[in-house]
Amino acid sequence: MNSFSNSAQHFLFQKVEKVRRHPSKMRDTHITLAHGSGGKAMRDLIDDIFVKNFDNPTLSQLEDQASFDLASLMKQGDRLAFTTDSYVVDPLFFPGGDIGELAINGTVNDLAMSGAKPLYLSCSVILEEGFAVETLRRVAESMRTAAKKAGVQIVTGDTKVVHRGAADKLFINTSGIGVIPTGVNVSAHNIQPGDAVIINGELGNHGTAILIARGELALDTDIESDCQPLNGLVETILNACPDIHAMRDATRGGLATVLNEFALSSGVGIRLDEQSIPVREEVNGVCEILGLDPLYLANEGKLVVVVGRENADTVLSAMKSHPAGKNACIIGEVISSPPGVVLLKTVFGTERIVDMLVGDQLPRIC
Repeated sequence: MNSFSNSAQHFLFQKVEKVRRHPSKMRDTHITLAHGSGGKAMRDLIDDIFVKNFDNPTLSQLEDQASFDLASLMKQGDRLAFTTDSYVVDPLFFPGGDIGELAINGTVNDLAMSGAKPLYLSCSVILEEGFAVETLRRVAESMRTAAKKAGVQIVTGDTKVVHRGAADKLFINTSGIGVIPTGVNVSAHNIQPGDAVIINGELGNHGTAILIARGELALDTDIESDCQPLNGLVETILNACPDIHAMRDATRGGLATVLNEFALSSGVGIRLDEQSIPVREEVNGVCEILGLDPLYLANEGKLVVVVGRENADTVLSAMKSHPAGKNACIIGEVISSPPGVVLLKTVFGTERIVDMLVGDQLPRIC
């Protein structure tokens, strides 16, 4: 009797392990409320969509949290960086990216702007009842590819399902942890008069791509989102010059909002040169038609670097050596007065104030 019982238990254990390690493809074609119930349907969804795509030693433990070895983290730096962001972009798929890639890159970039090396991400999804499972699978696969490219692991997450009509298809939240190397101190409070302002390429591509993808305008362009991870570029910059004063990615609110935040935080002024700011002709054309300003358009692969003028050429050269910074250029300088104000030297030789964005030019762009 005991021998039979042990054999049965061993067989059952093997069967459970086989299912756990090789989950079958779920049969449901659309999300139901059962997929958020905490039962078998939810487990099948998590195994087939998320565990299969995000698999790594930490995630495979399937605990309610991810745990890390502090000693290994301390070898990479002396401080942790932590960030979180939610993504509600419409449409879910757009030229140059999708909501999944956006969620990974956006959180990776937020960590990188402190000089941190991004390591671990969480992923929580809110699904609307009726959402197509195959579409969710495409998003998860995109997230897997983006995470691999950025060199990060998705180690924990959560899934919730709401009634049809209570959300718009799919919302994603990602949080991230990174390690800041010893000696790196990137903060807007470091900015000083005389510093150079550098950007790594063309402005407004993401916001314009989203606008076109919504199909509300009869425009035919090849503009794609600039969605990309920037941690590799940041590492290149810091290797060339650890004394970076400030960095920030120009997402919602665009370049103008970032520079206004810098000016207010550091109590200095910033003067931009309009002729030096790179904007595609097609983006300028769309802005002229709709009365938009490319300085306020969202980007998902652009960062602003502020560095001492004596190091500007070194940083610029380093940025140009990296694929994400090949079109980098100096676009302005930090001035002592007027404090807290961003000025734009126009192509006509006059100056105008570039104020903080009021309202939202394009809602749900990330």
